[in-house]
Amino acid sequence: MRSFSFVTVDVFTDRRFGGNPLAVLPDATGLSDAEMQSLAAEFNLSETTFVLPPDDPANTARVRIFNRTAEMPFAGHPNVGTGWVLAGLGRDRDGVLRFEEIAGLVEVQVQRDGAEPTPRAVTIAAPQPLSLGPEMPVDLLAGCVGLAVEDVVVAAHRPVVASVGNSFVVAQVTGPALSRAAPDIARFKAAHDAFPVLGQRRLPLYLYAHDGEAGGATRLRARMFSPLSGTLEDAATGSAATPLAALLLSLTRDRERRYDITQGVEMGRPSLLLCAAHRAADGIRASVGGGCVAVQQGEIAL
Repeated sequence: MRSFSFVTVDVFTDRRFGGNPLAVLPDATGLSDAEMQSLAAEFNLSETTFVLPPDDPANTARVRIFNRTAEMPFAGHPNVGTGWVLAGLGRDRDGVLRFEEIAGLVEVQVQRDGAEPTPRAVTIAAPQPLSLGPEMPVDLLAGCVGLAVEDVVVAAHRPVVASVGNSFVVAQVTGPALSRAAPDIARFKAAHDAFPVLGQRRLPLYLYAHDGEAGGATRLRARMFSPLSGTLEDAATGSAATPLAALLLSLTRDRERRYDITQGVEMGRPSLLLCAAHRAADGIRASVGGGCVAVQQGEIAL
């Protein structure tokens, strides 16, 4: 028998059973690809991370991220949660961790209160600048989530594929429509046949609505649906919040902006994602941060 330790944390929250749960294996050396995928399916969370030695010793770790059905190039709450766990184990260097991932190098900043070893918050920089792909037809998107075409707001931008390391269809909807959106799996499957640009079994839709301004930040509400890859709805999606922040900045002339994004409310798992976007030499870059709470720890026997 081989034994592997794991912990679970709730990410983008300051209270247990809020935010988005994540399983982390701080030392996954010796696990095969198939075993990682099987464990991610066994945990049955939106993502599970597996920490391995880095290829470059200047970095902290190589981090592999799996959802229930496939490996992911980058994701937000897995990086924030993994950073929080590894920082709690003292593996950061002066408050910084660097993770090697399929999408590129992810830099993690750790915020602590004084000499307290447990981080107060963790912020990650997305590994790529904003890139935009095809637009998804409004009627196709609306049908997937039980909305009318009129519920989709297109004044600023149409539903569009956006990425800073992981691609989503990002669409603005009205506030009431966001609250009543509900995924229709049959319509998702049909839409994927008509709009297959995000790959096999992938059609993640990230819907948002404006919610005012506060403290110098734009407030947004959001929901993410990806039933074809096993996540009917996600409580907090950092890798969608970051391209949203970058996209919204691209529609302005500002050098930088902050966005406070609330997600997971309709699921009973309220989450707060603190995002920022800025113009850099290679395009628009974004970051996302928040708090975490430890929930479980244990051993896996294989």
